[in-house]
Amino acid sequence: MQKYVVIVAGGSGTRMKREIPKQFIPVAGKPILMHTLTAFYRVSEQIQIILVLPESQVLGWKSLCAQYHFDVPHITTVGGETRFHSVKNGLSEIKGSGLVAIHDGVRPMVSEQIILNSFAIAEQKGNAIAAVPLKDSIRWSRGEDNKVVNRNEYQLIQTPQTFQIALIKEAFNTEHDPGFTDDATVLEATGTKIHLIEGDYSNIKITTPEDLVLAESLLKGSN
Repeated sequence: MQKYVVIVAGGSGTRMKREIPKQFIPVAGKPILMHTLTAFYRVSEQIQIILVLPESQVLGWKSLCAQYHFDVPHITTVGGETRFHSVKNGLSEIKGSGLVAIHDGVRPMVSEQIILNSFAIAEQKGNAIAAVPLKDSIRWSRGEDNKVVNRNEYQLIQTPQTFQIALIKEAFNTEHDPGFTDDATVLEATGTKIHLIEGDYSNIKITTPEDLVLAESLLKGSN
């Protein structure tokens, strides 16, 4: 099966307290987003990479690619109003059949094992969603009310979220719903069972300045 990855990178630098978008912040020698694309390219040069960026960031990305001599093959397309619309735009670039992983641009530490496993399980079962068990105790809360809940009944969802292309394209052929918190929920809305696979605690989504410190250490160690 032909394999694709849609990498969605629509963040800003607000929570990072930076002027540049967080996916462009240099970590371990190059912008975060370059590490992410490279992670999939290293697994297989046959994986076709589709990068989705806000229109305002496309020229900046091209400039960075020239500056860092970044030559991982990929196509770039423009995102939409929400992540849902951006993923939908990325999927529209795929003309054939096969498998597609959908991945956050600011998860550069995704491992080869997770990528390969996600494609393998999605080929068998239709979808494969990376997830990890909770480490901490959690409580349900609303206003001043709160109560403990069993953390063993919950999982933290990561990306990649990988699908048979026909299934996920059909699922995205709908209107946006605020309840679509990720790609799996879009497919789940069609009545399809979601299959979780083992993620990795190192596969963090870089969101805050503290995440940058951890990412720097992890990426330097992996390189």
